[in-house]
Amino acid sequence: MSKALERRAKLRESLIEAAERRIAAGGLPGLKTRDLARDISIANGAVYNLVEDVDELILRVGSRTLARLDATLTAAEDDGPPSPRETLVRIAVAYCDFAAENLELWRALFEHRMAPGKPVPDWAISEQMDLFRHIYQPLAELFPTRTPDELGVTARSLFSAVHGMVLLGLEQKLIAVPVEALRKEIATIVRAMVDGLTGKPG
Repeated sequence: MSKALERRAKLRESLIEAAERRIAAGGLPGLKTRDLARDISIANGAVYNLVEDVDELILRVGSRTLARLDATLTAAEDDGPPSPRETLVRIAVAYCDFAAENLELWRALFEHRMAPGKPVPDWAISEQMDLFRHIYQPLAELFPTRTPDELGVTARSLFSAVHGMVLLGLEQKLIAVPVEALRKEIATIVRAMVDGLTGKPG
């Protein structure tokens, strides 16, 4: 790699890291290219020599967030009995904890909207969908006769239930729930859902 390309790669990484810090501190509304340019000591217009646009920059930050979430869920899978039911509970609680500890970066994954008419790139969709394997694998053990499509629907339904609880529970308004109470409620709901689907309580 030439020195020019190496410098560009380092600046690009610095830009993404700066955007990550800005989002973590103030959410997506506080992300301004002029602030990022100042953070890494480049001209404002030079930001677009490093990324195509702000959409790409936000997606690259999201990629880093998803990688850390992936690692968190992988650790949760291994941190207890191999029971698929309890693995799903650990994954759900770990998801809640990750959201609480990385609130603005987690919110950015769902609040960001691409510019009108611009699709989400395939690489970003692939990274998002890959995380469903954490839910899919225990479900495949619980429901060995279900088709991949059926398991996919169940995985998305289970995720939606947990995500909704986390989203509302962490809302910084009247409905906010203490994280420890939220963790317990999520564990209870996931167990109840699995028991209801399998017809085998406990």
